[in-house]
This record gives sequence, structure tokens and C-alpha cells, in this order.
Amino acid sequence: MADLKLTDVGKTYGGTVTVLEHINLDITTGELIVFVGPSGCGKSTLLRMIAGLEKITAGVLEIDGEEMNDVPPAQRGIAMVFQSYALYPHMTVRDNMAFALKLAKKSPQEIDEAINRAAKVLQLDEYLDRLPKALSGGQRQRVAIGRSIVRDPKVYLFDEPLSNLDAGLRVATRIEIAQLKESMPNSTMIYVTHDQVEAMTLASRIVVLANKGIAQVGTPLELYETPENEFVAQFIGSPAMNLLAGEIVSTGEMTGVSLPEGKGTIQAKIPSKDSDKGLKVNVGIRPEDMVETDGENYAFQGEVEITEKLGEVTQFYFKPSAPGNDPVIAKLAGIHKGMRGQTMNMTADPAKVHLFSNGQSLLYRD
Repeated sequence: MADLKLTDVGKTYGGTVTVLEHINLDITTGELIVFVGPSGCGKSTLLRMIAGLEKITAGVLEIDGEEMNDVPPAQRGIAMVFQSYALYPHMTVRDNMAFALKLAKKSPQEIDEAINRAAKVLQLDEYLDRLPKALSGGQRQRVAIGRSIVRDPKVYLFDEPLSNLDAGLRVATRIEIAQLKESMPNSTMIYVTHDQVEAMTLASRIVVLANKGIAQVGTPLELYETPENEFVAQFIGSPAMNLLAGEIVSTGEMTGVSLPEGKGTIQAKIPSKDSDKGLKVNVGIRPEDMVETDGENYAFQGEVEITEKLGEVTQFYFKPSAPGNDPVIAKLAGIHKGMRGQTMNMTADPAKVHLFSNGQSLLYRD
């Protein structure tokens, strides 16, 4: 398929409103890259610039080493699957999938071979003679994907393709997309979503967009386990990571931190320098990494305000220490009854404790 490179790419509207700037990203053949970020961060705009549907106002886009900034969309070797299925309602599945190939003046034999090959991959064989109205939402989305596959593009672009489906269909279609990628290991795919589960389960790498640029690029587990900054730490994972004010009191291979809402000192498996002693930090602990303790040292003590019993886990929401503060959340395995109003002491394994100074992780310092 194709390598794709963005160098210092930016997007400005009207010469005054900057949506994206200094986007630098290398995507290699066979990757499934997922763009995530809050609403308005520019993830769909970036996808549309790659497709040629939005003009690039700064920087360079290359596909297989060839600059694409001024190349028309139809000549970029790209196929795009939109949030809306955009199927022709009066055409059968076969005709919808064949439409672009007919425009490209492919022979009937080439068209039939391409359609049969794509239908087999997407399990659409028995639906080829149906109209879109006779299909479920998930089947229609598969037809939209099939319409892209038959063109044999260099790069596949997916713009929130599952957002119109209900929860059950989203799960089923997400699995189908994962299986599709496995069946096409050399295909290059870029996928936009606001759904973390889609990002974490589908991506070979995730690109987190924020503040007009890239906050971090990495594998799903890299972003989850070693976020570079507080934004990524809280954006990846649900519920969001807890951030607690603290101060470094001991340094070395392990860093000791005291927290006003806790007692004593907790340890973080993060190296620190002698000069870090006294540094004010935010201590990050994911809700699922919180554990109850009866020891003398703990990160947080709080009164349980609300519990959510989800079956396999119970989520505890602790009363905020001050008005306007976000509640600290703990996610403990099993069902816990009668805990509302109880006081709990919480801590975490040192390997699960994150430290941030001025919004940046201490792990990534020079």
C-alpha cells in the first residue's frame, strides 16, 4: 500500500482562524492510525486534508514520497468511508460497489472480480442483489467499506464510521473492521473517532490531538501506561485519571511524595534528582489502580458520596475536598454494598503512580 508523511502541516481559515499547526507525522505501510481528541480539535479536518477535501494551508503532505498538496482527491489513491453511509438508495449493493469502477471504465470482468473479492472479505455475498433499504445499519456500513475496497486504494480513511450505529452494532462492526484489517495486513488505514474503546482496540498507534497540534503519538498501551502530559493522562481512560496535589519529599530511583489529602509518604516508580526535593507535583492515579489500605501511608482519604455498582466492578465517587474540585474516583473489583458515607483510605502500587510538573510527566524530562 503506502507510506504517508505530514511535515509541519497546518490549516487556517480566512487567514486568521488557525485550526491546526505544526502537524508532523509519519505513517508506514500496514499501520492503522487512529486520530482522537475532544470535539473541535481538528481530527476530521486533518483527515479531510489528507483526502484532498480541505486545502492544506501550511506544510507538506506526501504519499510514497510524492507531494500531494495540489493533487486532486481522485488522483491521490485514497478511499474514504464517511460517518453517513452515502449509498445510492435506488442501486443494489452490487451496483453501489461497482459505481466508481464503472466511472473508471474498468472492464465487466475486472468489476465482477473486485466486487466478489470484497464481498467475500466483508461477508456480503448474499446481499449483493438487495437494495440498501433492505439492510441493517451495520450491513450498510459494510457496503460503504466494500465500495472503498474494490478501488484498491493506497490509503483508507474512516471518518467516525460507527457513530450512527447503536451500541450493539458498534461492537459487532468494530470487530468486523478489526478482522478486515487482519485480512489486509499491508493496507494503510487512518481512522477518526471520539470513542476511546474504538481507538484502544483498533489502533496500531493513536494520535491524540489537542490545542491545534499533537499532544502525543503512541501505541494504545503507551498512551495508557506512560502518558507524556496531563491532557493525555486524563483523556485516555474512563473514568479519567485522578490528579492529586503533592510534593516530592525524597528522591532517587523511587520518588517519595506527600499528599495533603493523604497521610505519610507514597512511592512512585519514577526516578528523580536531588534538586526535585520540594517540587510541587500533581500525582496521577487511575481509578482502576486505586486500592484500599489500612496502612500508615496512603495517597487519599475521602468520604464515599456515590457508588455505581456495575456488576464486575464498583465505582466510588468521593466527596470533593473543596467546592468546584473534581471528585476522586476509585474503581474496585466486585460488588460493594453499604459504602455510602464511609471513609476510605486509598493508595496505589508505585508502578501505577504518575507524576506531573507544569502539566508534563516527569518520565519524559531530559
